[in-house]
Amino acid sequence: MGTTYEKDVIAWSQEQAALLRSGRFTDLDIHHIAEEIEDVGKSEQRELANRMAVLLFHLLKWEFQPERQGSSWERTIKTQRDSIERRIQKMPSLKSSLDDPDWWADAWGDAIIEASKETGLDNADFPEKCPWPLAEIMDHSFFPGMTNTPRP
Repeated sequence: MGTTYEKDVIAWSQEQAALLRSGRFTDLDIHHIAEEIEDVGKSEQRELANRMAVLLFHLLKWEFQPERQGSSWERTIKTQRDSIERRIQKMPSLKSSLDDPDWWADAWGDAIIEASKETGLDNADFPEKCPWPLAEIMDHSFFPGMTNTPRP
């Protein structure tokens, strides 16, 4: 044993797990273990934000490019809603992210960047802040804009 965190985090993590299992607590790299535990939570928050950004991006496309609406976009919207719901059910503490204005600003900003790239519209063509409440975003019957109903 003796791989450093900086040199090879995978080998380090395996060594730390072995030390824990063998009860060799004084040999543990407590500082980096604590960082890794915190990173698990941050990773889950990033995953939730990424899924929300993809959902918002597709809702934006739905509203701003009604002529291109199709089953592929619908499937993506449904998949992201379902994935977000499952993540929050499995990890209820993630729900607090949904109350964080900075988290929303990041997710919305990512959605705008992707929508701008794909639609060819300028970032300024989209709302500065998300115009839909969370309940609408997560409502499986909600599709923004003029065509407010999904295709059969």
